[in-house]
Amino acid sequence: MAPLTVKPDEEKRLKGMGFLNNKGTDNFSARVLTVNGRVTAEQMQVLQEAAKEFGNGIIGLTSRLTFEVQGIPYDKAEDFQKAIAKAGLITGGTGSKVRPVVSCKGTICQYGQIDTFALSEKIHETFYLGWHDVLLPHKFKIAVGGCPNNCVKPDLNDFSIIGQTVVEVDEEECNGCKECAVQNSCPMGSITRDEDGIIQFDESKCNNCGRCVVRSNDGKKAVCPFEAITPKVKGGYKIYIGGRWGKWVTHGMPLSKVFETEEEVLAVLEKAILLFREQGQTGERFAQTIERIGFENVEAQLLSDDILSRKEEILAAKLHMTGGAKC
Repeated sequence: MAPLTVKPDEEKRLKGMGFLNNKGTDNFSARVLTVNGRVTAEQMQVLQEAAKEFGNGIIGLTSRLTFEVQGIPYDKAEDFQKAIAKAGLITGGTGSKVRPVVSCKGTICQYGQIDTFALSEKIHETFYLGWHDVLLPHKFKIAVGGCPNNCVKPDLNDFSIIGQTVVEVDEEECNGCKECAVQNSCPMGSITRDEDGIIQFDESKCNNCGRCVVRSNDGKKAVCPFEAITPKVKGGYKIYIGGRWGKWVTHGMPLSKVFETEEEVLAVLEKAILLFREQGQTGERFAQTIERIGFENVEAQLLSDDILSRKEEILAAKLHMTGGAKC
């Protein structure tokens, strides 16, 4: 085996560009971002050609929905970047900063309550690209899921957004049908019926999946023909904060309200990143910051706008310059 020649400083520089060293070699895997978990056929073709020309022809997948093109020699990294840039693709996704967003396919999924692709793209543009030079105490992982099926593991990310439909029940409109489509459609057992066949709703069991109000096969037709149960908030958002997965596992906790607009969600995300940068200690994950200063304290700050008044000061502060993140 040829001796290793890449110096540690150069290896660190390439890692910051999204190139991870292949153990025991001078070759690297280029981490190529997908923005929201999808690429076009044209982008795949360019990536395939670049993998053959600059790497060993093998493309791996990461758990964060990015591609890794393996076996790229040290001196071909920038040529690889230029080649994939023709298709609008970039490398990256490392460091103590906002990480690439993970999105489920909620936009096109029969159970999806929100447009996950579009929201993930906005977050990517605003916070991954727009805040790329903002150093944080540690990595900050964001996920966007379309429904409470929780395919993006919301409670294992620093910040997660989950589509919600909050329903309301009008027992006066219930016709006491012999076969209740609403009861049959609920996977959580939150819909029961009394002795007269009138629906009863147990809010404590409801996970806001919306399957009791709209048929999943077309996303439009109401489950109940008498509209005894209707959406109060459709296309809402639940936010989880402080999850992490790795050597230490912490289950994130949901904020106490369901948000009704995308603008509210993006504002809370901005405040969460600012809070983490300002009040987090270098090397700790957001979960540890929340545990140290208290969930109620963090939630109160995220639901108010006080931290936004210090935004420029927080972003300009010389914080977390020495690194020290532990995976």
